[in-house]
Amino acid sequence: MKQRTLLPVFLCLCIFSFSQKPKINWGDEFKLRKGSTDLDVVYADKSGVYLQESHLALKSYFVISASVRSSASLIKLDKNLTELYRNDFNKELKGKEFEQFFVLQDKMLLIASDYSKKNKTLDIYAAEIDKNSGELSGEWKQLTSFQKEEKKDDINFKIAFNADSTKMVVVSSIEGKEKNTYQVQEFDKNLTPAAKPVDITNEFDPKTFQLEDVLYTINKKIILVGRVYEYEEGKKKRNRFLDFANYNIRLYDEKGKQQTEVNTNINGKWLISTKLVQKGDKDLVLAAFYNNVKRGKTIDGMLVQRIDPVTGKVISTSEKEINNSMLTTAEDSTAEDTGNDDETKAERKEREKLDKIKDEGEGFSSLMQFRNIFYTEDNGLVFLAEKYHHYTYTTQTYTPGGNGFSSSYSSTTYSVYECGDLMMCKIDASGNISWLQVLPKAQREVIAEGYSNSFAAPGFFDPANRPFYAGFGALEANNSVHIIFNDNPKNAAVMQPGQKVKRTIRFGKSDCFVVSVNELTGKYTRNQFFSNTTVPTSMPRLGSVIGDNMYIVGKDDHILGKSKIAIAKITVD
Repeated sequence: MKQRTLLPVFLCLCIFSFSQKPKINWGDEFKLRKGSTDLDVVYADKSGVYLQESHLALKSYFVISASVRSSASLIKLDKNLTELYRNDFNKELKGKEFEQFFVLQDKMLLIASDYSKKNKTLDIYAAEIDKNSGELSGEWKQLTSFQKEEKKDDINFKIAFNADSTKMVVVSSIEGKEKNTYQVQEFDKNLTPAAKPVDITNEFDPKTFQLEDVLYTINKKIILVGRVYEYEEGKKKRNRFLDFANYNIRLYDEKGKQQTEVNTNINGKWLISTKLVQKGDKDLVLAAFYNNVKRGKTIDGMLVQRIDPVTGKVISTSEKEINNSMLTTAEDSTAEDTGNDDETKAERKEREKLDKIKDEGEGFSSLMQFRNIFYTEDNGLVFLAEKYHHYTYTTQTYTPGGNGFSSSYSSTTYSVYECGDLMMCKIDASGNISWLQVLPKAQREVIAEGYSNSFAAPGFFDPANRPFYAGFGALEANNSVHIIFNDNPKNAAVMQPGQKVKRTIRFGKSDCFVVSVNELTGKYTRNQFFSNTTVPTSMPRLGSVIGDNMYIVGKDDHILGKSKIAIAKITVD
């Protein structure tokens, strides 16, 4: 009788365990228009999925030259991810620069800008789109306007949500030689200002301060996270350079008055990576890695603070030392990496330099950066971090002259993105580390471009579309976190530190894996999700989590012909 009673329970547990696995559904392939520069999933509802396809459009034409402007198409797919319509808005955007599509409380908006050289003003506009037809359903409405004081001032802005996604927030910066000023404006679903603009200034030299993050809470508090640099003397007297000094984190009220400043040099520690989040009306969470010494080559610990979003006061502080001795390691010769995967001389030199600082002593690499923070049902926090390094190098090619042509030099700058080991950790409600895991991985993506960044760390207004295929995406569902990333097929059995990893470079020949982590126990499984050889190469890092689902884009570039694109929907039952 007991066996009959336990059998249904056992079957239910098996079914429940099986149902936790993510499932993926790929739509039909379609071609990206010629000249398109990017593709993002911006929204999904019961009727389908909406994509933003960025491209350039003709702005003005002269006999010997022409100028172009930013534009984009709105593409809608049905539930089966088959294309329903495509609208490029080139006519509607005439005279304006496309900025983005933005969905606010089910209203889809087209955001554009218009800069006047004569008046030195940048105007921001919005117009509503009928999601059923893809056509504009209203007239352009001016949201805001920015005025330059000096001709050489730079105007930057970014449009995002407030903490509970009920309002649109426009964060702007006017950067000049003397100072940087920041402005935060909030708009409701009718594009009406929800409050007066908030102006914020700080005392930092614009050359030594880089805005990294801005958080606008549901209590109308503004938190600015900035990286402060200081000048250091080089080997030669005139060879001065900027070196990262510390983070500056400040909370302002709805009038722009500073309420508090988070001490980023706690107990003599040096913060080297931070992330600040708020979900709904929950506490603000600040997570940071720290060194015991300035410019340390390893991470000595992790700091987690819960902050009252109303008062800005720190509710609790958890400061924990972390090192490799806390991990379960395995000795394995799996997928030995020789480091010879089409490396250039410059890339090999950089890799060897990183190898020297990668695993010094028992410390984690100082290149580790926070990516995601999830609130758990038991009032804990799950953190995902990744070892990340970005650098550039330039090569020159000489072309000899002949047949009436003179010799010439051409240069190409390459941007290299190294996305390494994945750290997973949980801090419980009392501030203790419940579990800590590290999954070895090694991805390298190289992109040819014509410029290099002055700072290794991306700023708040910088585009974040790179790398495309390296990195990872994450989806939380049913008390588990599902981590999705591209990896070399030979790394299928790699689960713990100590196992050797084959570097992933040719992403079109990689597999996409899913690592499912139990939030309570920290135990995780690793499974092949699909092969990128059978679908356009997936970009999990750029995946969009909308509701309970995740949407990712697959893209294969071709030298001749248009790029192939497909969209996939990931669900967890």
